[in-house]
Amino acid sequence: MDLISTQDLTNQIDRVCVPMHGGPNDYDDVLDAVGDRSVVLLGEATHGTREFYAERARITRRLITESGFIAVAAEADWPDACRVHRYVTGVSDDTSANQSLGDFRRFPAWMWRNLEVVAFVEWLRHHNQQLVPQDRVGFYGLDLYSLHASIEAVLGYLDGVDPQAAARARERYACFDRIERDGPAYGARTWRNASDSCEPQVVEQLIDLRERSADYLARNGWFERDEFFFARQNARLVRDAEEYYREMYRADVSSWNLRDLHMAETVQALSEHLVGVDRPAKIVVWEHNSHVGDARSTGMARRGEHNVGQLLRQQYGADDVLLVGFTTYDGTVTAASNWGGVAERKRVRRALPGSVEELFHEVGHPRFSLRTRLDGALADHLREWRLHRAIGVIYRPETELASHYVETRVADQFDVVIHIDRTHALEPLERTSMWEQGEFPDTYPFGL
Repeated sequence: MDLISTQDLTNQIDRVCVPMHGGPNDYDDVLDAVGDRSVVLLGEATHGTREFYAERARITRRLITESGFIAVAAEADWPDACRVHRYVTGVSDDTSANQSLGDFRRFPAWMWRNLEVVAFVEWLRHHNQQLVPQDRVGFYGLDLYSLHASIEAVLGYLDGVDPQAAARARERYACFDRIERDGPAYGARTWRNASDSCEPQVVEQLIDLRERSADYLARNGWFERDEFFFARQNARLVRDAEEYYREMYRADVSSWNLRDLHMAETVQALSEHLVGVDRPAKIVVWEHNSHVGDARSTGMARRGEHNVGQLLRQQYGADDVLLVGFTTYDGTVTAASNWGGVAERKRVRRALPGSVEELFHEVGHPRFSLRTRLDGALADHLREWRLHRAIGVIYRPETELASHYVETRVADQFDVVIHIDRTHALEPLERTSMWEQGEFPDTYPFGL
């Protein structure tokens, strides 16, 4: 490949990117790239950036109103998201979006208990009020951390439809009461003593629920069908969470792969559940870039890791899945300093030299989108290995390179990249004193 200067490369990007100005046509090119695809994955470079949440919601509103998407599946726990789903579809007693988000209390609560999510949830409820119940757009969780809440959800469902089955389920799930129902504590216990595993019981319960599906579905209504699906997914989640927590003390790669496999399989299960005779099951996914971008084009692959974007591309085909990543150069972010810590408003350092973010900063537009399925020399240059920043719920700028950068070939990782040069911290519903204070300007200088 011919050598090219950074200036020449940014000039080429400038010619093909689409600058955004906050108008209604900002994402015409993204919707054009979506076409008739059935799955769109919208990423985020951090779990705490206001613009990523706001712009993801803007795109999603257009996907729902213009392209027929019928579900939002988020990097959130299934039972917590079910409460939001019931609110937006009009079958709950909650009276506000804020109230419907009340089950999101596990760290990091700000990922979903924030102003941008409240605004989107209220919009989705209003949109759904104009539709008949069976056509309303749902909100679903993909994650598998909710071991205890999912057990309670399965038991609650069975109490209502089959008390004898509920008694059997309680007996099986009592295994966790005898050991540890808290997921990480359960994992630590079984790591020390494998014979304490509850694996046989959770598998048996899932099989039992599946075998009785015909009886439960004989109630023959869309609401009852949904409720059984939620219960079955919770039972599957208990099985997968049990395995995940056992593996998390053995190998990081195994636990990561189990989690992303569970999330990809949940998207597939949603698709099968939602498909109708007169509509396709079109799903938009909200997750971090590290789950959305195809792992085969990042340093993750060298560690033996796969992710949701890769798995769904393999399942549906690259022409039926659109992967959209977000990047930023600098600004502020809501994040903790340690796992389980309070939300802080931290400064995001300027992107490192040689990174995707620095390259896009040099293009010179405050915001733009770039479709990466290009031909010719530019496509080749965007397939070169570059650093790519990833900030999760923890941000440690003092170890920026080691903690927050991966290597990537961005043109193969994403189909579309949306770059927002300077971004701002997501505003939590519960603002801590450390968030209010923010980080002093000279704590982590941008120039380092």
